[in-house]
Amino acid sequence: MLDPIETLKDYIRFPSVSTDRAYVDGMQGARAYAVNLLQGLGFAVEVVPTELHPIIFAQRLGAPTWPHVLIYGHYDVQPADPFERWTHPPFEPQVRDGRLYGRGAADNKGPTIVHMAALARVLAQYPQLPLNVTYVIEGEEEIGSPSMAQFLEHYAERLAQADCMLVSDTGSPNAEQLVVTTALRGLVDLEITVRGAKTDLHSGIHGGAVYNPLQALMEICAGLHKPDGSVNVPGFYEDVLPLFAWEREQLKRYPETIDSYQAILEVPGFYPANGLTPLEAVRFGPTLEFNGIGGGYQGEGSKTVIPREAFAKLTCRLVADQDPARIQDQVVAAIEALCPAAVSLEVRRGPVAGAYLVVPPGRSNTPPDQAPALAQAFQSADRAIQHCFGKAPIYLREGGSIPVIADFHKHTGLDAVMIGLFTPMDHLHAPDESFDLTLMNHAISAFERIFCDIAGVS
Repeated sequence: MLDPIETLKDYIRFPSVSTDRAYVDGMQGARAYAVNLLQGLGFAVEVVPTELHPIIFAQRLGAPTWPHVLIYGHYDVQPADPFERWTHPPFEPQVRDGRLYGRGAADNKGPTIVHMAALARVLAQYPQLPLNVTYVIEGEEEIGSPSMAQFLEHYAERLAQADCMLVSDTGSPNAEQLVVTTALRGLVDLEITVRGAKTDLHSGIHGGAVYNPLQALMEICAGLHKPDGSVNVPGFYEDVLPLFAWEREQLKRYPETIDSYQAILEVPGFYPANGLTPLEAVRFGPTLEFNGIGGGYQGEGSKTVIPREAFAKLTCRLVADQDPARIQDQVVAAIEALCPAAVSLEVRRGPVAGAYLVVPPGRSNTPPDQAPALAQAFQSADRAIQHCFGKAPIYLREGGSIPVIADFHKHTGLDAVMIGLFTPMDHLHAPDESFDLTLMNHAISAFERIFCDIAGVS
């Protein structure tokens, strides 16, 4: 029988950092380890080559009439830098105070082992479990899944044979209260560069004659929002899907208040737009945020120059029904309209991704033609979580983005049941990432019930 804690420790020991070619051995090791685990569970495994890190495609198939679930995850992790801020080396896993520490413990190796451990227990009890299972475990999620589009095109027909997806790459507020995520925001990436003279200029000799690129950049950036915090881009909110009434009711069950949220962030106040509360704004509203800005002298003291150029990096998070390509065009047009004529402008268009939304069964807005198998998966998850965690899950949108989920839906028509298995205490992408072992054990039990329920053997 698969020991989940020891298995997760072994998995973490492979430093599978996808963004850094220095970790190619760690990527290969993690991939091979996951392949061996799946083969040990009776899966036929195919390692699909990509330009960077191959994708694991594995299937355990029986009768075509059996229910069929597709489980998605990723074997790559974020860089562990800064190493000096870790209490213990990031790729030498350690259990302390009921948590397993190590890079990738919660994102996404821990949840992957939860699924496998649960499946191993079910298969030990029901060797002929009447459930078809497909695994897709990629190695490039942390760098934007660049190889998944081609994979989905080539494997769409085989993937579409599944009834639904199970995903655990989303969050919950704590180890006692799980969230089933119903939506993920889309993403638009842009970078602005404003240029003036051919070189930096002496601010005393040339100041007052030329338009400072830093000033021009700040004026452009300031012009992209209105005083109330809303985005000042014509058409930006045109296609935003209204908030469902049941979503506000679900949010009331969320164990976080505006005051506690403010205390966690240690901010003087909030700045939500369009009448949303702060807790609503991070889930239900689109945004335009500045992620980086620079230009001119950055060293100690002063240097009296007018820089030759300045830059800003920005992203938009989009909600359901917003077209990311259209939004990118609209934002670029707004930037161009705001740019002074006395400087030149370059806009780098980065990747875009659409938002994803699925409405759980039993809600007032549930589409009448929702697939019965998907409804069954949601109901199975609801019952299992309530039994194993003692509380019914909360159904909420998440503010983050997992573009590949929308891509799966686009290419295969599959919808996802996204069960959040990491919490704010896990410190994803930060030093001392960890995974709550009590949550892990309860989640394994919950997924045992989910697999059995979907298969009809519970």
